[in-house]
Amino acid sequence: MDTAGKHIPGRRELLRAAVVVGATTAAAGAVPSGTAQAVQAAGGPRFDARSPRFALAVLPDTQYLFDADSADPAPLEETFRYLAAERSESNIAFMTHLGDVTEHGTEDEIERAADTFRHLHGKVPYSVLAGNHDIASSTDDQRGDSPYLAAFGPRRYASMPTFGGASPDGYNSYHVLRAAGRQWLVLALDWRISDKGLTWARSVLDKHPTLPAVLTTHDLVHADDQGAAQLSDHGRRLWDRLIRANDQIFLALGGHYWPPGRTVLTNDAGNDVHLHVVNYQDRYYGGAGMIRTYGFDLARGVIDVETFAPWFLARDPGRRAPLEAENVELTDSVDRFSLSIDFDDRFRGFAPGTPAKPRPASAVMPRGTLAYWRFDASGMTTPNAGSPVVDGSVVRDLTGRGNDMTVRRVNAGGTDALTWSPDHHPGQPAHASLRFDGGTGPDRGAILTTGPKAPLNSEKFTRGYTIETFVRLPDPFEGNHAWMGLLSWEGRNGDAGKTTGWSPLEPTCSLNLSPERFLQFVVYPERQDADPTSWSHAVPTGRWMHIAVVNDGRHTVMYVDGSRIARNPTQPSTGIATLGKPFVIGATQFDERYGQGFYGWIGDTRIVGRPLRVSEFLNPFA
Repeated sequence: MDTAGKHIPGRRELLRAAVVVGATTAAAGAVPSGTAQAVQAAGGPRFDARSPRFALAVLPDTQYLFDADSADPAPLEETFRYLAAERSESNIAFMTHLGDVTEHGTEDEIERAADTFRHLHGKVPYSVLAGNHDIASSTDDQRGDSPYLAAFGPRRYASMPTFGGASPDGYNSYHVLRAAGRQWLVLALDWRISDKGLTWARSVLDKHPTLPAVLTTHDLVHADDQGAAQLSDHGRRLWDRLIRANDQIFLALGGHYWPPGRTVLTNDAGNDVHLHVVNYQDRYYGGAGMIRTYGFDLARGVIDVETFAPWFLARDPGRRAPLEAENVELTDSVDRFSLSIDFDDRFRGFAPGTPAKPRPASAVMPRGTLAYWRFDASGMTTPNAGSPVVDGSVVRDLTGRGNDMTVRRVNAGGTDALTWSPDHHPGQPAHASLRFDGGTGPDRGAILTTGPKAPLNSEKFTRGYTIETFVRLPDPFEGNHAWMGLLSWEGRNGDAGKTTGWSPLEPTCSLNLSPERFLQFVVYPERQDADPTSWSHAVPTGRWMHIAVVNDGRHTVMYVDGSRIARNPTQPSTGIATLGKPFVIGATQFDERYGQGFYGWIGDTRIVGRPLRVSEFLNPFA
């Protein structure tokens, strides 16, 4: 349709992919697809359905590109080439068209548009819905046959692995995507959905009660020039009769109006629903096939939104016409923004999730495991939550190799310096941890140490090693905290004949935390006179993280939550100069004296005498 708005150009890239979890399956409908259960592939081998980051591409009102004898499908062809070419790199799960594919809905226009969509078919799964320019605008989805239905009806999508089904009239459809380790529902609803259509849409939601849903339609909300949106008359009908009572719908997208805009409404469950109008047909070249991408990032809890025109991006920048350069990408707050969403919390009302069960020690001790400690009943006598773990308490080495650890307070550490907690990383095998309350002024803390004859004390690790632990820092990170040790061996590097360190009194191996919350792993190798050191970024507070240090017999690499950090040393590093000294959890010794003890939680800790792959880490989400 028609209104007006202005935009500011800019430049931004699509999201890239990573790694994560897995979930549920479902698909049904009045016109079922024979491939509905194949949604796990989400439409092709180049899409990573396990990654916590994926993109949903949104294509609004392309009608001016298919307008009688002034049609030009070239911009849309380039958009489709871009989506197909970028599917793997940007982890594009799906594309949805918001209606008004053509200007007049004639058989010629519809056929030309349908032919253009063949550039995308079989490469990226997609949905299309009818806008008022594609059919007789005075009719609803009970209108019967039309050129649009013949070209963009259910048969077009039947071969797509995401297609779930369509309403009996054929004008409404749904898809089930598998992305970020779970399934998502996309509803594509006609410009004027009938009462029968609404009943069908509710039945789809009822048949997929645990799937978060994105609703797409043509006429939903309209916005002012500042991007503040409100429901249209038809949007109000959808809100009152479908959206507000169905908590699964967390995002609803429409076209039809310009300028673009957004609003947030509260549904009957008390949760936010984001409603957006997306339309660029008023811009240069009818929008030039401009797309908006919704970059879902479940690791960060955000949806990053950006808007750009692949047709203009493909041009040589030096040869772009002024209006092409102006419309390459839109970066004002209406067209590029981020939505903060705690996905687990938002979806909890209909998909509460099942917490992972504890895994037995025998399931997480791969070949070469030298020591494994955990703080549930399998590894120690557990007190009540929040109760002190008293000095002399023993934490068993579950490998049976004799590396049991004993608790003791250090410096001014009092009763509360070490307590037992059921808190744990969601991917941790044991559902328990120890809460350390170390600090300075005066120095205080608690530690666990291996016995004087423990085999681990003299292990040289010349064939490599993997040291893992789970850690959580308090939020807020209160108090006066200097350098803190998490894990270490007591031996001093000077006693090992090392000359390269900043002090001969420094331990031969330690994992520490700086006051700025940077992890530091420093090792004095068994064979080299060196002190290769890994440094992480500033790690977060208030949530659990998995830390792994992997040495392949030559070099050392640190990982945080399965992600390789940037500052790993290139210095050769073979083995650890352990000197027969005890291994310690909870502090680092300097000149035979412990400074501040650790402040936070420590969970399962494992040492393996060989380098592990990320897929072998204790954290299954890595």
